[in-house]
Amino acid sequence: MHYKNFAENTGGKVFDIIESLGKVSLFGWETVKNVLRGKINLKLTFEQMVKIGFESLPLAMVTSTFIGMVFALQIAGEFVRFGAGKYVGGVMGIGMARELGPAITGIVVAARVAAAIAAELGTMRVTEQIDALRSLGVSPIRYLVVPRFIAASIMLPLLTILAVVLGFGGGLFIASFLGDINPIEYLATAQHLTKLWDLFGGLIKTVIFGMIIAVIACHKGLAARGGAKGVGEATTSSVVTTLITLFIVNTFLSILFFR
Repeated sequence: MHYKNFAENTGGKVFDIIESLGKVSLFGWETVKNVLRGKINLKLTFEQMVKIGFESLPLAMVTSTFIGMVFALQIAGEFVRFGAGKYVGGVMGIGMARELGPAITGIVVAARVAAAIAAELGTMRVTEQIDALRSLGVSPIRYLVVPRFIAASIMLPLLTILAVVLGFGGGLFIASFLGDINPIEYLATAQHLTKLWDLFGGLIKTVIFGMIIAVIACHKGLAARGGAKGVGEATTSSVVTTLITLFIVNTFLSILFFR
């Protein structure tokens, strides 16, 4: 009986996950179709670009700089110990462009923006503002989701470029002053080992990250039920689901792009 209940509960949870994945996928497809049809409100899109991109800038700058410093600090000592100190710059360049820059940006934006989007749309849902839009003949996807979808897809790559530059620069600072690494060799090996595709591949990943963040956060917000408690649950669920999805998708994209 115990095993039977365990199997039923596990099966039910798996079914719920598959059902939720299907709903989010259909929601994302509806959003993409609205974008392809050119149903874009430029004013709302620019407003969301400011909220998603510009207002996330300080957090992304601080996070990427100090993570770059810590990463360089950890690898510099080991590389110098084995006589490979000149390759620290190359490893930093590849690591920041391929993984750390995109991952830091995705996590920072997901933690900050996904919660804000889900809370905002969830509040609109429980206060019946979404129903009011529909009664006026306005599509919530076109009016609320598409601007956030486009803004996240555009601003994440821009934030990633800044994160890569600051993380690499922070690594240069630490490697030079604490790791006894020649800054000229640091820059030279970075230029030699880091390819243009490393950066482009990372930027493509963040475009996909932006789409994922916007779709999941908007879907969770619009699906909120039950007043303030429902909005809180939708907000928490949006952040957790988005982060897990980003880690999984990042793994497959890294295998596809950089294997």
